[in-house]
Amino acid sequence: MPLVSFRSRSDPAARTRVVRDRLTLTLYGPYTVWGWLLYSFNPSVPLLGRDLRVSDALVGLHGTAMAAGGLAAAFLAPRAVLWWGRRRAILGALAVVVVGVAGLLTGPALVWTLSAMLVLSLGGNVLISATQVGLALHQGPAASAAISEGNAVGSGVGLLGPLAVGAAVALGWGWRPGVLVTAGLAVVVVVLVARLPESESLPRRAVPVVAHGDAAPARRRRGAAAVMFVGGVVAAVAVENATTYWSTKLVIDRTGAGAGIAAAATAGLVAGMTAIRLIVGPLSLRLAPARLLVAGFLFTVVGWTVLWTTTSTGVALAGLVLAGLGLGVQYPLSIALLLAASPGHSDRAQGDATLWGSLSIGIAPFLLGWLSDQVGMHTAFVAVPLFALAGAVVAALGGRALRRVAAAA
Repeated sequence: MPLVSFRSRSDPAARTRVVRDRLTLTLYGPYTVWGWLLYSFNPSVPLLGRDLRVSDALVGLHGTAMAAGGLAAAFLAPRAVLWWGRRRAILGALAVVVVGVAGLLTGPALVWTLSAMLVLSLGGNVLISATQVGLALHQGPAASAAISEGNAVGSGVGLLGPLAVGAAVALGWGWRPGVLVTAGLAVVVVVLVARLPESESLPRRAVPVVAHGDAAPARRRRGAAAVMFVGGVVAAVAVENATTYWSTKLVIDRTGAGAGIAAAATAGLVAGMTAIRLIVGPLSLRLAPARLLVAGFLFTVVGWTVLWTTTSTGVALAGLVLAGLGLGVQYPLSIALLLAASPGHSDRAQGDATLWGSLSIGIAPFLLGWLSDQVGMHTAFVAVPLFALAGAVVAALGGRALRRVAAAA
């Protein structure tokens, strides 16, 4: 007997590949909203600071506000799904994102924009949390591939964000029109999600999972695996945010490149992440996802080594692309494995990932910046492969725990 009865509208137990039906393609929409926001707002932060006439340190508090919104979302997301149903939770989160964007773009002072970022992050994290669990429930055994593909869509669309901001600035419109696109995308996704019919993957209320037999020992082993994969999420978020925040400075310091060229080189990281997510999704249905996750963490160390040792801008770009190829594996597979290790508790597990991931966002970039002040960015950047190696260890331990569960079932 299986440990858990796990069915979606289209019987995922029999599925061996991603089915890109209407529901799946619609649930890719929230990834485009969040991806555009992340990659359009990050390069706009210095311009916002200039508009508000505040220091880099103060404008950097928007990252702290984003982490705080994620912490609040970790508490609210599973409850929103339980109270309102998954579809309404997604629609409500999209509405909150629109409100947050409006406040961010119109706020006349730092306190207003920080508050708006907290609201925006709250909505965005609830949005992604509810969406990822719904996608996993709908796709069943193909969840790792679908979540990877959804993240690829988000980062792929996000690549256009910096270009839109740059074009708007060049036309004399400022950075705001580029970020405003986030709200437009959110409205489109609201319409698409609202038109979806009710289904088992998007229920009005949480659906309990039916356990069979004495599943307590297996639940304990799955609990151990879940803890490891939460650690994988923490490591993945730390590596991604520490790299995206500070690789531009490292490239400038080591290669002498101008700020514009260095920032453009950093886009290679996102390009690598997008490319690998399109590949690793189908691959995860043929090879053990936990082993692919370990390989992703280790491959990031390879890319980091190229980046860290070079004094050439071109080679640094290659290192960032290589690091992105490893990095793109880490978050979606960590989430997919966490959800697989948490049958019957998917929303709570996603909430744990949001909580610890938000703490990682709040700590890792700050830690790297503090280390840079003490020893310089080149030496401080050694923290990145340490995060990645820690991720490889917990991913390997989590995979071992899941294999034990499978052997005992």
